[in-house]
Amino acid sequence: MRKMITLPGIGGSGDTHWQTAWEGADTRFARFQPASWDEPELDDWTQSLERAVGSYAKPPVLVAHSLACLLVAHWAACTRSTIAGAFLVSVPDPDCARFPAAAGSFKSVPTRPLQFPSLIIASTDDPYSTLEVARRRADEWRSGLKVVEALGHINASSGLGDWPQGRALLDDFCANLAK
Repeated sequence: MRKMITLPGIGGSGDTHWQTAWEGADTRFARFQPASWDEPELDDWTQSLERAVGSYAKPPVLVAHSLACLLVAHWAACTRSTIAGAFLVSVPDPDCARFPAAAGSFKSVPTRPLQFPSLIIASTDDPYSTLEVARRRADEWRSGLKVVEALGHINASSGLGDWPQGRALLDDFCANLAK
């Protein structure tokens, strides 16, 4: 069974976030642990992700939300580690007026193709990004793109609970990864 590393965005994913629900329901999910969820520092988050990936005997799947999607691109540009793939939900636009100032170190996002399978999930009404930005990132990173209905930032505020639609998308994505 393939292991999953959950990568929440700024603030972490609270008790009502789908990432937390997935972790509670499936022992294959484990959360990476940076020094601070509220004051994210790119170097720390990158090193924390590297340690998390390195702790698995087989390449895991990354399940990233929001700021952590940008983390995956930064990490991919500097790592030699291998992952099976990345499921990237609600990629934020670092040029958006709502992008958190505390996450400034993440702003210069790498644009080169990711060297592993990836799928971006984008909502039609994300307040932290646009479909245009999601499409551009998908093109740059050579990621697949799945646009879902109006789910906001696809977070706890979206009221998704354990987000069964997202879990089905993740399961389909994982089923198509090389064994």
